[in-house]
Amino acid sequence: MEVVYERCAGLDVHKKTVTACRIIPHQTEGWQREIRTFKTMTADLLGLADWLANADITHVAMESTGVYWKPIFNILESQFQVLLTNAQHVKYVPGHKTDVKDAQWLAELLQHGLLKASFIPSAPQRALRDLVRYRTQLIQERSREINRLQKVLEDSNLKIGSVVSDVLGASSRDMLTAIIGGQQDPSLLAQFARGRMRSKIAELQAALSGRVQDHHRLLLRIHLERIDELASKIETLSQEIAMLTPDFDTKDEIERLDEIPGVGLQVAEGILAELGTDMTRFPSANHAVSWAGLAPGKNESAGRNRSSRTTKGNKHLKSLLVQAAHTLARSKDNYLGALFRRIASKRGKKRAAVAVARSILVIVYHLLKRGSRYIELGSDYFDRLNQQRTTQRLIKRLEQLGHQVILQPISA
Repeated sequence: MEVVYERCAGLDVHKKTVTACRIIPHQTEGWQREIRTFKTMTADLLGLADWLANADITHVAMESTGVYWKPIFNILESQFQVLLTNAQHVKYVPGHKTDVKDAQWLAELLQHGLLKASFIPSAPQRALRDLVRYRTQLIQERSREINRLQKVLEDSNLKIGSVVSDVLGASSRDMLTAIIGGQQDPSLLAQFARGRMRSKIAELQAALSGRVQDHHRLLLRIHLERIDELASKIETLSQEIAMLTPDFDTKDEIERLDEIPGVGLQVAEGILAELGTDMTRFPSANHAVSWAGLAPGKNESAGRNRSSRTTKGNKHLKSLLVQAAHTLARSKDNYLGALFRRIASKRGKKRAAVAVARSILVIVYHLLKRGSRYIELGSDYFDRLNQQRTTQRLIKRLEQLGHQVILQPISA
């Protein structure tokens, strides 16, 4: 096979150690292979970088699962061309792959240009991605804590959630604070209602007639403190993300993505943190869809296509897009909402959410690649388009039956 890179190395990465194999030209033996094992502490990784630099290595390929590759990549990316390879791709390349020969096998594959590099974002995008992902985890944890709060309310016979839409709204929060303080009179608790909630005084009095015990008050106080703590951390992360996005040149992109139905500010920030702004790394929108794990799987047998799961991909981006798709279930006067309801009526809401998530990603791909904006054409445009398609199908059918169709403009 033709040698593509003369001086290369392969790394088999583990949690505590990394095995390195470097291949360099030799005057008499053709190729010289050296294998060494390093620890993953920073000082040892700097020694690994020096060991590779001393042999004038230009390209390094490494295979790793989880996040163990990140410390090594941070050390080597400034000196070498680093390729993070997919373990499944390496497995399918013909050859023997054992634990002992992992590093040497990677080096040989890299030497002959048989490896495909995984996408690793730039340092600013990686920083934005870390913040956005952690904020998402905190938001999910806050939702779980609210569910625990609701469970305590149900256990104490307080049916506040059956009357108000948000148990942490201003009125509900005042009621919960009074309950924690020892107030049990439903009529007094209902007077904390504000604004439009005042019209539900009678319902609130019935909902606040519970059996609150001391341990319920303790749990309610702990849950509220935990929710406030998480909300404060979420706000801190949101402020840091807002300060980081101008440095990442995403301010204009976030504004344009925010115009897509179902895509809010937080979802737009998450999309750019995962996908980036440079769409040249994806040859087409279908490649971006496959990378996100929203492409339909292929399960064909005996000429019949069977149902199959979507492909594996970026689970963080997929989750964001599916979440955005679910918000379109009740939205009106937009194409994506109509698409969700149409598919949901036939295939169910889960499949509809995945299909709409795919459509959102296709729209995002073209907006970022072309630098354009999202414009909703309206229902009248699609009505005219459907009429034109119906007319074209009718003309085609008449011509198939042997009729000659002549179209003439209608005079004013």
